Amino acid sequence: MSVLVAVADHRGFAPAARKLGLSPSAVTRSVAALERHLSTRLLHRTTRRVALTDAGARYVEQARRILSELGEAEAAARATRQDPSGRFAVAAPLVFGRREVAPLLSEFLARFPAVIGVLSLSDRIVDLVEEGLDLAVRIGHLKDSSLVVRTVGATRRVLVASPSYLAGRRRLRTPADLDAHALIQVSGISPLPEWRFVRGRREARIPVRPAFVTNSADAAVTHAERGGGVALVLSYQADEQLRTGTLVRVLTAYEAPPMPIQLVQPGTRLASANVRAFTELVLSTRRWNFAGTPPVT
Repeated sequence: MSVLVAVADHRGFAPAARKLGLSPSAVTRSVAALERHLSTRLLHRTTRRVALTDAGARYVEQARRILSELGEAEAAARATRQDPSGRFAVAAPLVFGRREVAPLLSEFLARFPAVIGVLSLSDRIVDLVEEGLDLAVRIGHLKDSSLVVRTVGATRRVLVASPSYLAGRRRLRTPADLDAHALIQVSGISPLPEWRFVRGRREARIPVRPAFVTNSADAAVTHAERGGGVALVLSYQADEQLRTGTLVRVLTAYEAPPMPIQLVQPGTRLASANVRAFTELVLSTRRWNFAGTPPVT
C-alpha cells in the first residue's frame, strides 16, 4: 500500500523509489505483486507517465486512511517511551530560526543527548510530511486545516527607523507622510510596492517607492540602524534594536493586528516524545510575545 501511494504521489516509479529508499525495480515489483493479488490493474503505464486507473484511485484513497491509522497506532506504541530519542527535525523561518529556535534546539539536545537534531531554516512554507519534518515554527494565520497547531507567541508588522534618521525630518503622523521618507522594503514581508495599515476598523494600502529592497530582514534592519530610512519588518526581527534604542517604532497607531507564532505538526501523526518534550521546553522557558504596543509616536 505504501509503495503504491508513493508512486501515485510522486507520479512515477523512480521518484517514489528515491523517496522510499528502494530501487526502482523493487517498487515496480511491489506494485505488480499488488495488482496480481487484487486481480486488477491499478496504474496506467506509458514511457512518459504513470497514472492511476479508476480502481487504483479508489484503492489509494482507502489505502491512505488505513496507512494513517496504522501510523497513529505505531506512534502511540512508540509514545510509551519516556525519554526523547532518535532523529528530531524542525523547520523555522530564517531570522526567527537563527535567533530563537537554534538556541532552543541546542538546549533541547543538551537535555536529551539521545536525540539527533536537524534544523532547517527557510522562509518558504515547507510540506512537513514530504520533507520528513517532525515540527515547524510558522508565523501568521494558517490555511492548512490538516495541521495540529499550538500557539506559542505573537508578532506584528512594524515600521522602524533610527533616531538619527528621524531627527530633523518631517514627522510621521499618518501613512501618507511616508511619501517624504526613504523607505526600506523586505520582499518576503511585502512583495508588492504597497504597505498595509489599519486604524480601528479602517484598512488602507499605501503605494510606496522604496529606496532599498532586499529579501533579507537582517539587511533591512541594519540599513535602518545606519540611518537608511524607514523599514517595514516583523517586530521580532528588530527586537534587539528596539530594546537598545538604536531603532524606534513609528506610526504605531496604524499597525495591523498581531500574527500568531505557532508550532505545527502533521495532523496524521500523534505527538511523539520528541515533539511533546520540545513543546514543553518552549512553553516553560520562552516568551515569544513580540507584539506589545509602545506609546504612539
